[in-house]
Amino acid sequence: MLHQAGDADTPLLERLKFLGIYHSNLEEFFMVRVGSLTHRAALLPKERDEKTQMTASQQLRRIMDEVTAQQETKYRVYRGLLKDMKAAGIDVVDFRKPSKMDEVAARKFFSEIRPLLTPRIVDAEHPFPFIGNRETWLACTIRKGDKSDDVRLGLVPIVRVPPYRVCEVDGRQKVILTAEMAAYYAPSLFKKQEVRQSVLFRVTRNADVFIEGDLDSFDADLRASMEKMLRKRKRQQPVRLVFSGKPSAKLRAMLVKALKVPEQNVFVQRVPFDLSFGSGLKRGPGMKYPERPPRRTVALKKGEYFAYLEKKDILLSFPFQSMSSFVDLLYEAADDPDVVSIRITLYRLAASSQVAAALAYAADRGKSVLCLLELRARFDEQNNIDYSEVLEDTGCTVIYGLPDQKIHSKLCLITRQVNGKIQYFTQVGTGNYNEMTSEQYTDLSVMTSRQEVGQDAAQVFEALALGQLPGETETMWIAPNSYLTRVLELIARETAKGPAGRIAIKVNSLNDMDVMRALIAASQAGVRVELFIRGICCLRPGVEGFTDNVTVRSVVGRYLEHSRIFAFGQGEDLRVFVGSGDLLNRNTRRRVEAFIECVTPETRNGALRVLDALRGDHERNWVMQPDGSYVWDRSEPGTASQDRLYTYFSEQTVGGGPVPRESGGILAKLRRLFSEGK
Repeated sequence: MLHQAGDADTPLLERLKFLGIYHSNLEEFFMVRVGSLTHRAALLPKERDEKTQMTASQQLRRIMDEVTAQQETKYRVYRGLLKDMKAAGIDVVDFRKPSKMDEVAARKFFSEIRPLLTPRIVDAEHPFPFIGNRETWLACTIRKGDKSDDVRLGLVPIVRVPPYRVCEVDGRQKVILTAEMAAYYAPSLFKKQEVRQSVLFRVTRNADVFIEGDLDSFDADLRASMEKMLRKRKRQQPVRLVFSGKPSAKLRAMLVKALKVPEQNVFVQRVPFDLSFGSGLKRGPGMKYPERPPRRTVALKKGEYFAYLEKKDILLSFPFQSMSSFVDLLYEAADDPDVVSIRITLYRLAASSQVAAALAYAADRGKSVLCLLELRARFDEQNNIDYSEVLEDTGCTVIYGLPDQKIHSKLCLITRQVNGKIQYFTQVGTGNYNEMTSEQYTDLSVMTSRQEVGQDAAQVFEALALGQLPGETETMWIAPNSYLTRVLELIARETAKGPAGRIAIKVNSLNDMDVMRALIAASQAGVRVELFIRGICCLRPGVEGFTDNVTVRSVVGRYLEHSRIFAFGQGEDLRVFVGSGDLLNRNTRRRVEAFIECVTPETRNGALRVLDALRGDHERNWVMQPDGSYVWDRSEPGTASQDRLYTYFSEQTVGGGPVPRESGGILAKLRRLFSEGK
């Protein structure tokens, strides 16, 4: 992300967005991973990680060293952005040396928000307040008496106020950052008291919270337990304290003591906490990626989906194609008199979900709608709790999954009864049923009428409805009981072929020891192993005698690479699968995941086209080296894989004929308006 933010070939405002993503990702890393390691260091101080042989405390020290080193890179990237924005007519007001025009604009903005800023003093009568997670606060040292070292602490929350103001002066855009402005006007906030120093700070709180109570008991209420957990998480101990600007030793010591943050978890940065102002700027030529709306490439009208799927499978590739085709399928199911039920697993839904609207519509039309809603989707818990209540109110049956395993699968099953016979239509995806992220993440979705797949899916839903783990299935991979074993079996099959073997795997992360050992054995047998792994990869390629035949690539581009694809063999022996799970221990052992095999030419060719595009990407491709470092692959000129895939999939028309931008007439428009909450 930092590299993308500093890459001059990336449009200016996209670079600013990438820097904001880096900042947000780092905060979540502290909330989740550092939070988990902090608990582990306290509870199991001598336990060592199986891959690094480091204790939790040793890992935490390494993390803090790396984050400290990244701060200089982050500042260098931000300075470059400021310079390029200035050349483009955009000035971020520098309150260290504001111009007279800056002062005029800032004073007007400050007068508007001044009633929303509440300064307070910390002393014996006024205890230190609670500082919320990821909230920006202004801290000041205020001289108490005549003595220069007799100071007390003043605080101002910079919350529930606009984070910035953009105004135009003499043809230039001026960005006024609220927090920086509040620090500049700190003396007027504390009126007659003498402000010695002011600095902005922010805390990141531990989000690794355990759900209390016995979820296996008959009267357990997971929704109530989750709501209690969310309240508890808000008040968890801070795992990081960050200053924007360098505080005095006195001020730093005051806050470290009050917040009880370990000294090694305290950081100083010279980059603003909030970088969202890019969305408020007027965009000049070349400052953003070109508009690229998802294409409606499925030329099927209501009433045509089931008939088409009886003959062919459908593969959709997001964000290049629109999710509206899946939503249309749900509406067709809702209005089809032969449809008996719709069953679906829901992990993350959009804030205004068209999928949820379609499910509610189906329930209102008398269909049996079962929604298995995972309440423990991290940071989406409240959204899912709210949707569980809404879906119940509309007539859907809502269940919450299993106590010890998250339901992470993206699985939907539509059941019809035609002339006394059961007919299944199944959808399996790599990404969530979320219209917003489907335009930001690369994902695949397969729809099929294959009855053997539908029978497996029905078996999965029946087990989950009974509070049981799904057992072995015939055609699908279902974690945890038949995902890891099937992957290992197919790796072993290729290993037995020696140099004729081929393995290509695209996932977001890899740390499963069994899989890594199997891939090492495959490489040693001469099998060509290609790994396309966006994030964590604990297997190093190119290590002599072990992974000589393994390559690891990470593509970081306009969209977040999110699809999971497994390809084993070549030619007539090739088998291709897509599904919801990575190769992390949590996916292979502690989650319910679903994979489907691509057996038709359309679905198989589409999945393989993704791998081919990544393989030939010399624009946004990072190649891991034997020492674990990454090198940016620009060995030859070419087109980024995501650009090639947009061209390919936007031309893949399903059903024949051109696809109108909006089909279905007034009913489709009413459904869209309803789904948007209008």
